[in-house]
Amino acid sequence: MNRQLTPRRLALAASALCSALWLAGCGSPGAVPGQLSEATAERGALGALPRTSNAANARDYRRDAARHVYDANRSRIYGGQLPPMLYAVGTLQVNLDAGGKVVSMHWMRAPKHAPEVIAEIERMVLKAAPFPAATRLGAVTWTDTWLWDKSGRFQLDTLTEGQQQGD
Repeated sequence: MNRQLTPRRLALAASALCSALWLAGCGSPGAVPGQLSEATAERGALGALPRTSNAANARDYRRDAARHVYDANRSRIYGGQLPPMLYAVGTLQVNLDAGGKVVSMHWMRAPKHAPEVIAEIERMVLKAAPFPAATRLGAVTWTDTWLWDKSGRFQLDTLTEGQQQGD
């Protein structure tokens, strides 16, 4: 098969390259499909790239992703057992590409009574990106439940220290 570089083929290649670059630009920190808020993250929020994850499945990856969020938000983690009544509880699926970039989010259980919590969780997820690259999995979906105290501090179900018993 003869593959000559014709003006038409060059134009198609240039168009494809421009489209790819435009799509890559859309992946910069900002809103992603599935968000319920307009939350965005500033560029270069974390600086250094995270460690890679050697998790063999999505369930094992949860711990690596949760630790990554904790490392990025040390001052926001609720230390010790959570109080018996939480302000908000939300379960979020985060779809990550092979490099740990957030591709989309899907709320399985959104704390709709607390839209500020939805926005803050989405902002923290976007700010924490890129997440550890799942070297054995490639693209992965990380699902976790966010346990939110009225103080604005939280724990993730994966790493929770438990909850106090109510009277």
